[in-house]
Amino acid sequence: MKLIKFIVALTLTLLLPSVVHAQNISDIAKSDPLIITGAVGTQNTYHYSSVGDGYASPMSNSVYANLNINLYGISMPFAFYYTNDNLNYSHPQISFNISPTYKNWTGHLGQSSMDMSSYVMNMSWNGVGLEYNTDKFRVGAFYGRLRAAINPDPTDPFARTPQYKRMGWGFKAGFGSDKNYVDIYLLRAYDQLKSLDERWRESIAPQENIVVGVKGCVTPTPWLSFTANAATSAFSTNTTAESLPTSTQFDKIFDTKYSSLARFAGDANMNLSFSNFNTSISYRLVQPDYTSLGSYYMSNNYQSLGITASTNLFNRIALSGTFNGQSDNLTNKQMYTTRGFVYGANASSRIGNHFNIAIGYNGYLQRQDDGTVQVTDSSEVHRVMNSYSLTPSYSFDTDDFGHSISVSANYTENKDLNKFATGESDVKTTALGLSYGLNVKPWEMDFTGSLSHQQSKGYKTKYTSDVASLSTSRSFLEDKNLNVSATVSVIYNEVERQSKNMSIGCDFSASYTLKKVHVFSASAAFNKYGDVNITKTKSNLDCTDITMSLNYAYTFSLLSIKSKSTKEKEKQERMVSKM
Repeated sequence: MKLIKFIVALTLTLLLPSVVHAQNISDIAKSDPLIITGAVGTQNTYHYSSVGDGYASPMSNSVYANLNINLYGISMPFAFYYTNDNLNYSHPQISFNISPTYKNWTGHLGQSSMDMSSYVMNMSWNGVGLEYNTDKFRVGAFYGRLRAAINPDPTDPFARTPQYKRMGWGFKAGFGSDKNYVDIYLLRAYDQLKSLDERWRESIAPQENIVVGVKGCVTPTPWLSFTANAATSAFSTNTTAESLPTSTQFDKIFDTKYSSLARFAGDANMNLSFSNFNTSISYRLVQPDYTSLGSYYMSNNYQSLGITASTNLFNRIALSGTFNGQSDNLTNKQMYTTRGFVYGANASSRIGNHFNIAIGYNGYLQRQDDGTVQVTDSSEVHRVMNSYSLTPSYSFDTDDFGHSISVSANYTENKDLNKFATGESDVKTTALGLSYGLNVKPWEMDFTGSLSHQQSKGYKTKYTSDVASLSTSRSFLEDKNLNVSATVSVIYNEVERQSKNMSIGCDFSASYTLKKVHVFSASAAFNKYGDVNITKTKSNLDCTDITMSLNYAYTFSLLSIKSKSTKEKEKQERMVSKM
């Protein structure tokens, strides 16, 4: 609990200094008085499936609008978006944003985001914010809603998952260049108790959180740099729990409860960069139960160590390698400790002017060690995965045609290394691919054909998938503003002694640009599929999927009042272009 009090005290200390900067308005007279531009559009999709609409809406519609008003150099963008893209149409999504900028200032109103440490915040918010950025100094703050309340009827058997309305405010400040800098971050987030019906509060606890983070980089030489990113979080899993008997002046910022936790997360990197060789060593640690309410999701209770290296030999052969080891159970309170190791090596080379080849290997090893319980030989988790790939390609041109051929081969083995393993979970997969592209220059038309084969063998099972496709595309009209493309594909899947199915699909898309500001586009997909028996002459392709989409976008310049200096500059540019 002392650590939690320290975090709160540190937070207030970071907030005490304040710097006020006046806007430089000396260049206003040189700026364009008023320029209004924007875009509007709509996207509409129709979907039909003979097997039902359980996985897609039969009709999806969205409308968006963007408007940017530039008044004497002050940029004020507006954004609006509406969609009913959900299965029951009862919860349409509406978002609005305006982020005006002037000189080094940027304001935020509506659904916005602000660049902060990944351990502190990586989600958007709906509210207000302000940023000031120069080449070396940056500062910003925001206040808004992190998520809306979901307050469904408790008697509804299909009710959505309820949640509290979550509010938050944050602050950041930093100084330095790309090579040498330090930034500090702060986030305060909390659930509003009254935003959720009382009938839900007994099963769902409101939470609150305060996070302080710091990120920095030091580059002592051109070939060596160090970076670090760390954060400390004070988190209450239940704000209705009993408070600590002692009180401090910081309780208005964070009320420490018996349910409160204090946790740490961070990483450090060392980077070496020479003319033909680069390497990086990194270490990361995230304590158990580390939580930031400003993040959508964050893994915790692990530490990892990694190294990457790359080089170029004779300006022809590129080599790279990577290794990363990770383990969990940092407090030794889990039954077992899981360790994982990821490693790989890749090489690529260009031979002559037409031939390229790439070779790769990737591996993964997982093992289980003792925790609070000793690992037994019969239950031990010990697996390995090895993957090998080879990708050669060849391309050449003639006066009328352009040719490109590529082949891909991959072999992957996933094996259980437990001494008592029977091989029931082992899988071996082979994947082969062939692609040929043809550019017919007199027609200005492209054709692409591809074949792929994949086979996976497991314990008494074998899965096979074969895909063949042919596609073409071409631009029409004098300005090439009509683009059309089409694809036909056949897919065959088989699970040995269990099932066989086939699908035949056709995809078509077209787009037309009118006067450079109107864009009309349409697409259609037709797919027939079903169970088949290749020993019969007639296939049973009795399932049908149809998807059609119509879209429109219009970009416009609503009003343009330009300054004399801008008009003179455009006049000079037109004269130069005519010369």
